[in-house]
Amino acid sequence: MPFEEKSAWVMGVLAVSTYAGYLVVILGRTGDTPLVEVSYVATLLWALGISIAASIVLHMLIAMFSPKDTHKKDQRDREINRFGEHIGQSFVVIGGVAALGMSMAELDYFWIANAVYLAFVLSAILGSTAKIVAYRRGFQSW
Repeated sequence: MPFEEKSAWVMGVLAVSTYAGYLVVILGRTGDTPLVEVSYVATLLWALGISIAASIVLHMLIAMFSPKDTHKKDQRDREINRFGEHIGQSFVVIGGVAALGMSMAELDYFWIANAVYLAFVLSAILGSTAKIVAYRRGFQSW
């Protein structure tokens, strides 16, 4: 398995797991409190920080245990990476438009922040999935 495919797996799994952890913590705090009144900022920042730190550590471990694959990146790897990033970026745009609409509707900051975070998570998941499928099933460059 090429380093780039391993990287896609790491990013996809981290996106799902850290977002799931974030949801568990936030939804666990609700009780009788309305969702928009739950303290979410610190939890959101922790989820982002943990995801970034875990990504760095896991990429370092992958590079340590398969050093021969680390710097090998051929044309196919570059095209698959570009393809996955373009696919994933669609959710960043959707999230930006959603946040813009939510702010114009003067919704609570909670909803705007969570919409943007969800867009980033979906972008990482979709981009990683596109890369993994391209590696597993083949990739037709246009």
